[in-house]
Amino acid sequence: MKKKLLFLGPPGAGKGTQSVLFCKKYGLEHLSTGDLLRNEVSSGSVLGLKAAEIMNQGELVSDELVLSIVENRLINITQGWLLDGFPRNVNQANSLKKLLEKINQPLEAVILIKVPDDYLIKRLLERGRQDDNEEVITNRLKIYREKTSPLIDLYSKQGILKEIEGNAEIDVVFSCIEKALG
Repeated sequence: MKKKLLFLGPPGAGKGTQSVLFCKKYGLEHLSTGDLLRNEVSSGSVLGLKAAEIMNQGELVSDELVLSIVENRLINITQGWLLDGFPRNVNQANSLKKLLEKINQPLEAVILIKVPDDYLIKRLLERGRQDDNEEVITNRLKIYREKTSPLIDLYSKQGILKEIEGNAEIDVVFSCIEKALG
């Protein structure tokens, strides 16, 4: 079983749900960049203070800062890890690759959870979050396609991409992921 993983997919595809389940079953460290940033900020570390300052101004945290935070977590992990939510574009992917080579923990597999747009929109609307209306969701999907879909080509060319149909029950998708990584 591969133990250095990245889960990709559009908003609402179930990456977070599957990541939590997978990490729990296989003892991997779940590295969600959103959680990492929040944890770093609440810890009061030097990196956390830098991130807080940027986030409090409503700005996006730089790739370099996110990579530093990811590196700080990865260097202490021995049992394997799963990245969720990073990288989001090719530049970040290339920087991540250099970092993983530097710490001798290369990415072993990328799982792409594919779900048709109409199903994603329905799923996200049913979630009932205030910021989830059809216009916002459609825009988020458009941004995902523009920024993140080039990663699909990148990882496919590297021979580490596995595509999973995410339009199924949670346990069925989980089983497909296990088979793809087994």
